[in-house]
Amino acid sequence: MRLIVLLLALMPLAALADTRQIVDTQILPGVTQLAERAETLHKTARQNCTPSMPLKDAYSTAFDAWVTISHLRFGPTETDDRAFALAFWPDSRGATPKALSKLISQSDPIAQTAQGYRDVSIAARGFYALEFLLYDPAFTDAGKPEYRCQLIQTMTADIALTTRAIAQDWHGSYATKLIDPSADGPYRTDQEVTQELFKALSTGLQFTSETRLGRPLGTFDKPRPLRAEARRSDRSLRHVELSLSALQSLALALASDAPELQGTLDQRFTKALEVAGRIQDPSFAGVADPASRLRVEALQSAVEAIRLTVGLDLASHLGVSAGFNALDGD
Repeated sequence: MRLIVLLLALMPLAALADTRQIVDTQILPGVTQLAERAETLHKTARQNCTPSMPLKDAYSTAFDAWVTISHLRFGPTETDDRAFALAFWPDSRGATPKALSKLISQSDPIAQTAQGYRDVSIAARGFYALEFLLYDPAFTDAGKPEYRCQLIQTMTADIALTTRAIAQDWHGSYATKLIDPSADGPYRTDQEVTQELFKALSTGLQFTSETRLGRPLGTFDKPRPLRAEARRSDRSLRHVELSLSALQSLALALASDAPELQGTLDQRFTKALEVAGRIQDPSFAGVADPASRLRVEALQSAVEAIRLTVGLDLASHLGVSAGFNALDGD
C-alpha cells in the first residue's frame, strides 16, 4: 500500500492553465474591445445609416473583435443565446435572408426598438444579418429607405446591447469564477477550468477547419464557394486568420510551462498563418479552380496539423480530453 502511495506521489501531475494570465491578457481585453467597437458601430449607423464606407469600416472593425473572441463559447457568450444572436452562421437553410425579406416587405414595427428586436428570429440578428443589409444588392435597395435605415440602426443597437452584456458579465463576476473555482460555482476545480479553456481551443480549431474552410471547399467534384463565411463582405479568409491568431495566443498560454510543446505549437500556428497569407482569394470564390483550391486545402491541412498537436500532445500535457464541444449536435 505504501509503495502504491509513493508511486502515485511520484507520478507527474497534469499541468493547469494560468487562468489569471489568460483572463487578464486575452479574455477581458477581448470582450471590452468588442463592446467598445460595437458601440462605435451603432453610433456610426445613427449618424449615417446608408451602406457608406464609414459604416462598413465600423462594421468590419466590430466584426473583427467578435471573431477574435468567438471561440469563447461558454459563460457570458452563451447566456440568452448571445453568441447566436451575434453570429447566426452557418445558415444552411437560408433563414437569414428569409427573415430579413419578411421584415422589410412588411415594414415590421418590431424593428422600432432594440429591446423589441430581441424577439425577432435570431436569424435576423447580429453581424451576418447586417452583412446582407450592407453588402447584398438584393437588400441594400429593398423596401422603403426609411425602414432599411431603421432596421440597420436597430440591428446595430441590438449588437451593442448584446456585446455590452457579455463584457459586463465577464467583468462583473464570471472572470472571478474562472480564476477562483469553488464548490458552488460553475467550476469546482482548476482542472475543470483548464478543461473549459482547452475545449474552447479545440472547438475553435475544429470550427475553422471543418466549417470556415470545409464548407466552401465541399468536395473536389462539388465545391461550394457560396457557402463561405461572410463572403459578401470578402471576409472569409480574414476570419480564418483572425481566429488562428487568437487561438495561437490561447494555445501558447495553455502550454506556457512546456517550452518544447509551446515551440511546436507556435511553429504550427505560424506556418498556418503563412499559408493563409499566400492566398489571394478573400472570399474563397476560387475553390472550383484547381490551383486556387489547392492553396485553401493546404491551409486546411495546416490547421489539421495544429489540431493533431493540440488533441494529442497538449491534451496529454494538461490531462484533459476534447470531450463534448459547442459544435456537437448542430
